[in-house]
Amino acid sequence: MAKPRGRKLLKKQKKDEFVPQQSLSNTENDVNVDYHDNNTELDTAGSATNLFFGVLDREELEYFKQAEATLAVDAFESMDEKHQFVTSIIEEAKGKELKLVTSQICSKLMERLILDCDDSQLKFLFQTFNGFFFNLACHKYASHVLETLLVRSTALVEKELLTPTFDDNLEHYDKDDNVVPSMENLFLFMLNEFKPHLKEMMTHQYASHSLRLLILILSSKLLPSSTENNSTLRSKKSKIARKMVDLRDNSDFNKIYQTPESFKLQLRDILSDLYKDFTEHVESRNDISMTVITKFRELCVDKIASPVIQLIIQVEGIFDRDRSFWRLAFCVGDERDPKEESFVEYLLSDAVGSHFLENVIQFARIKYVERLYHLYMKDRIVKLSKRDTTGAFVVQSLLKILKSKEIKEILNSLVPELNMILNSNMDFAISIIDASNRENNYLREQVVEQLIKKYYRSGPNDEERKNILESCLQLSDSTLGNTRDGDWPTAEERRRSLFLEELIDYDDKFLEITIEGMLDLPEDKFLQMTYHGIFSHVVEHVLQVKRVDTIKRKQLLNILCKNVVNMSCNAYGSHIVDKLWEFTSKLTLYKERIAAALVKESDKVKNSIYGKQVWKNWQLDKYLRKNYDWKRLIKEQDLELFPEFKAPIANPLKRKAEHSNNERYQQQRSKKSYNSRKRY
Repeated sequence: MAKPRGRKLLKKQKKDEFVPQQSLSNTENDVNVDYHDNNTELDTAGSATNLFFGVLDREELEYFKQAEATLAVDAFESMDEKHQFVTSIIEEAKGKELKLVTSQICSKLMERLILDCDDSQLKFLFQTFNGFFFNLACHKYASHVLETLLVRSTALVEKELLTPTFDDNLEHYDKDDNVVPSMENLFLFMLNEFKPHLKEMMTHQYASHSLRLLILILSSKLLPSSTENNSTLRSKKSKIARKMVDLRDNSDFNKIYQTPESFKLQLRDILSDLYKDFTEHVESRNDISMTVITKFRELCVDKIASPVIQLIIQVEGIFDRDRSFWRLAFCVGDERDPKEESFVEYLLSDAVGSHFLENVIQFARIKYVERLYHLYMKDRIVKLSKRDTTGAFVVQSLLKILKSKEIKEILNSLVPELNMILNSNMDFAISIIDASNRENNYLREQVVEQLIKKYYRSGPNDEERKNILESCLQLSDSTLGNTRDGDWPTAEERRRSLFLEELIDYDDKFLEITIEGMLDLPEDKFLQMTYHGIFSHVVEHVLQVKRVDTIKRKQLLNILCKNVVNMSCNAYGSHIVDKLWEFTSKLTLYKERIAAALVKESDKVKNSIYGKQVWKNWQLDKYLRKNYDWKRLIKEQDLELFPEFKAPIANPLKRKAEHSNNERYQQQRSKKSYNSRKRY
């Protein structure tokens, strides 16, 4: 059969092209889009998400605002006093919990109460939300309270699991003689409330975060901090807001918890129900229609549903060896599929899609990843690496997970183009360096050559010379030396500084040319680097005593010693002075010169917070009072860093002769000692 061409080819390409429909995510107005119908309509559960719990009156609002401010200041004299205050607030809030969690101001109070309450109070608060968990998950403010409650509840589940009661028939009662169920049972009851709304939660702006947290809990994965960057728990806006109101996590966050077997069974049921809903309850995988697959792929590139699907693909392997959700998004055959090819191309060129593909291939079976690589990415790996905001991240992920043969193929393609890639994506070089190191320094010389060609060039005059500090850190256009209040170090400067530190660790040539660049700078500009919040780390990083030769060490010390007192009193320069204690090893004269300079202006050094630490690290009290002990410390440090090496005797005959001579000497010495004792 002839291949299609002309209009037929264009028609076929347009038919196979993957073009996602309008975003399926629910917005703040809780407008739900039916998964099986592209027409936007109000879902029957939409009214439930907008359920109104009432508002507090003015006096109640002022009281709870004051209580929140008191907990935020945390000026209690003892933990008992704080516990009594928390107890009084919980008693006052009885019957008003749902009003509090849906209030912008008072929801912060509820989070603080959950973080500070004891186990019995936590169970009480958990039970007050029974029947309304789904409504709270869909609320802008209450969803944050719910996430904090889930993390603390998971910690209590583990506590009860590891400290079980010996009498299973013994029921627990509270002070009002009410039966108190276990935290595990409360959690399972809550899951039953969520199950009818799982698909709706996937595309909901706020409920999707709660669903992701539930999946992490049920699969016993790490529950990340709610304030750290790149956290799967909170959105970027939420993390910034929590830092602004000083709402900190307690010790229950950023941990992996042991959960009962019932949680794993619930996770299996949840994933099974979701898969059946997505596939319209078909009996066989072969009966799944292309329309269903296309709609699921649209969810994969949806900015809200995509992180949930990523997490599902990550944990589905616990129960499902066939990886059903992966097979729903991708094919597993050895041949190209036109629609899948269009979908993968969209993933590689879309911001959300590339993030989805970058994450899911890290947890998929290696044979599935190799299939995608060989069919759709192998022949154009260089072009993908030039897509700085999309495809480049996928290529970096491939360098971490593929087998040795494929990694070497990628390096063979990328290393010759490294100079051009660095123009727009500096972080890519770090991934290439790491991959080269893992493959026993594969193409190391070519990588070093390309990087040096990019950032360094020697020459007889300034026009032909290229300084790595200028070409990599761009000192001329940086905030170095600026004294205005608004000129703080930028994120770009931090990124370039970390990249240069990575190069210094990679090869000694970069350490040498970096030191050469520092020595070529005017002294004032070099000393300004020691006071800079970012570039001071580069100066500190080159002070590696075992890698820098003695001549270069002396040249650096001749400059740094001139301003060592002011550096020791600076937040950034003090770290460099601390590093000089080791950097001056085997150079006792420089060490004593620095110590004498600090002692000469001891009042200035000791009156500084940072100077006190330098004084302590250099052990200058011992220098003043027990100078002999201080010098002994120097000798011990020199021997530790540069141990004296005594070469063994290579000739075995010489070794035997030396051994016999030692024995003869010991015998003569013993005989002489015996005769002397016998004489007396």
